[in-house]
Amino acid sequence: MCGRLNVTDSSGVRALCEQLDISLWPEEGMIHRRFIRATDRVSVVLKRDGMAQIHNAIWWLLLDSQKGSQGSIFKPSKYTSFNTRYDKLTKRGSAGYQAFRQQRCIIPATGFGETLGSGSDAKYHDLIAADDANPLAMGGLYRWWKGTRPDGCVFYEISCSVVTVPPHPKLEAIHRKASPLMLSFRDGSIDKWLDDSLTNTDALLSLLEPKLRHSFVVKPIDKPSTHNQVGESFVIDADR
Repeated sequence: MCGRLNVTDSSGVRALCEQLDISLWPEEGMIHRRFIRATDRVSVVLKRDGMAQIHNAIWWLLLDSQKGSQGSIFKPSKYTSFNTRYDKLTKRGSAGYQAFRQQRCIIPATGFGETLGSGSDAKYHDLIAADDANPLAMGGLYRWWKGTRPDGCVFYEISCSVVTVPPHPKLEAIHRKASPLMLSFRDGSIDKWLDDSLTNTDALLSLLEPKLRHSFVVKPIDKPSTHNQVGESFVIDADR
């Protein structure tokens, strides 16, 4: 998966939050932007003691802490971690191993972007979930980071990554590498992933197989920053 998300204030995103019955919202509100890139802030949903909460997290799982005149500052680590590969989740010592067991989240999204090729040959596509009645959520991981303010008060920063699974054959024409873990209410995968009482992750392994739980409208664009359509849109249907 390429590092860009589309999280607009759509009826699908609103429906997902309503179904989760969020108990805690960030003071600054949920983040809505058409183009959210890796290292930006993105809104994530997690559960603590069975209650769903939204937090605005840095989209980069591993952070470095620096101390300055304004207290602790957290910045993305030099180690690329906006995605966490499925095969790393069961590998002891990997960045996502412990989070997979204790700190799973979802990222509500309208859609996401993919890239095929590189440089001047790169081709860009935006994928938008086609059915607001079946809201899109990316399966992710999160971590808490403890810092201090100049007055000595403790605060916490939160970071996240999107879990990626093997490439899906239906996405081959737009991206041939890993695809994001996409979850849905319809098959119970959102509830299972967010269940903070579930620490035996054997029950989650079946979710790490490539599966399209949503249909997508795919739009070819010139590049993410300008977002000009350069070809006909087409539909990729959900798996049956």
